[in-house]
Amino acid sequence: VGGSGRQSLTRLAAFMEDFTVFSVEISASYTTSGPNNNWHDDLKKALRYAGEKRKNAVFLFSDAQIVEETMVEDISNLLNTGEVPNLFDTG
Repeated sequence: VGGSGRQSLTRLAAFMEDFTVFSVEISASYTTSGPNNNWHDDLKKALRYAGEKRKNAVFLFSDAQIVEETMVEDISNLLNTGEVPNLFDTG
């Protein structure tokens, strides 16, 4: 047990404002590249929920969940430009 409770407070605030919380569940089989890219699937799920369904959402992501540097790059791109390159098929 430890930390400053930021995750708990984020979850409480989301609950109070009726936001859905999306969080990444890292496992031994979690992938961030290739045809079965779990990371991109998680991002797509959260973005479609907030964008297409126009629902309030929180994407909760901590430094302990970083498996590869590409995850940080994708979050940075999303925050800076509003998109993740090559996340959705355009064809």
